[in-house]
Amino acid sequence: TRHVWEDSKDKVRENRLSNEGKWIYRMRKEKVERSFADSKELHGLRYCRLRGRDNVREQALMTAACQNMKKIALHLDRVV
Repeated sequence: TRHVWEDSKDKVRENRLSNEGKWIYRMRKEKVERSFADSKELHGLRYCRLRGRDNVREQALMTAACQNMKKIALHLDRVV
């Protein structure tokens, strides 16, 4: 017998192994994973400065806000 989710897993697997799925995965490594690496290396997200879930969440949100502002500034510099 097959698990209830096996059909869904098969569809996802087919999508991932298609040409478009391979291209998307390649782009993910360049875009998403690079963002997390920058967070760790450039913005101090490797170690949390404060304790507690709320404080850690605040640090992560501030880091994301800084990265977004940096992206916006770079985009505006290219446009203007």
